[in-house]
Amino acid sequence: MNVDIVTIGIGVLAFVAIVGLGFAFSGADRGKQSKRIKGISDGARSRGGLDSSQAVRRKQMEATTKALRDREEANRKRKTVGRSIEERIKQSGLKMTVPMFWMISAVSGAVAGGGMAFGAGFNEGFMILVPVGLGFAAAFGVPRWILGMAISGRQKKFIGQFADAIDVIVRGVKSGLPLGECLRMIARESPQPLAGEFQVVVDALAMGMPMDQAMARMYQRTPIQEVNFFAIVLNIQQKAGGNLSEALGNLSNVLRSRKLLREKIKALSSEAKASAMIIGSLPVIVMLLVYLSTPSYIMSLFTTDLGHLILLIAAGLMGAGIYIMRSMINFNF
Repeated sequence: MNVDIVTIGIGVLAFVAIVGLGFAFSGADRGKQSKRIKGISDGARSRGGLDSSQAVRRKQMEATTKALRDREEANRKRKTVGRSIEERIKQSGLKMTVPMFWMISAVSGAVAGGGMAFGAGFNEGFMILVPVGLGFAAAFGVPRWILGMAISGRQKKFIGQFADAIDVIVRGVKSGLPLGECLRMIARESPQPLAGEFQVVVDALAMGMPMDQAMARMYQRTPIQEVNFFAIVLNIQQKAGGNLSEALGNLSNVLRSRKLLREKIKALSSEAKASAMIIGSLPVIVMLLVYLSTPSYIMSLFTTDLGHLILLIAAGLMGAGIYIMRSMINFNF
């Protein structure tokens, strides 16, 4: 009897011990499991917060890009960028005022028209329109053409230096310099016309103008796509944040690729341009050769009214042909 009681007691104690151990291990596992579940939920919550911040930043970038694209499209539709004489003079970099430009235009028109009328003797009838037309072309065409050549040359110099300036900003930002100091460095050490444009931007920022307005005015003074890209990158970085050095480094690579593509297009289109120049100069060369060989054969064009009319028609057709050929070989890139 005593042996049975002892055996039963030992069995009960063993059962209690096993159950206690089971509860102990299950409780530890449950605690670990609850901690693990809590950690997973905290991680998911943090990832959710990170995803939400990234989504907000992405929305800000999309909104900024859309606003800049809409502004560029509005400028293109209104054709307000670089259309007035004052803006074109600023783009050319010439030290000239608008009244001075119109004065030079009037003087060139009067000299060209008066010289033609005095030299050829077109003093009566329908042929008086020849010196008038020449004077009109000299007054409104030649100064604008020279101004356009000055603008084109200045923009080519600017594009050739712009990628190096962006590299200076990238290295300065990576070394810890603020963006304003990098812009001042470019304004001090870069050659013209890059130094002058960035000096205007630096002065505008020093006067308290926002960066987007300063870059918009820079784009008005230099209406090229490279400046527009630069303004978009700076505006997006200021409004949405991000790695400025990486963005500008990518922009520098894009600008160098565009420059390489531009040079390749020039090389491929050089044959067509040379052919157009030869075709356009052939009539003038033939007239000179005929005049040198048999002057009496061609002088009727300059001494008779019918010859004057033929010269006017020929000049108009030549102008139309040159315009068409220029449109065919002019690649917008």
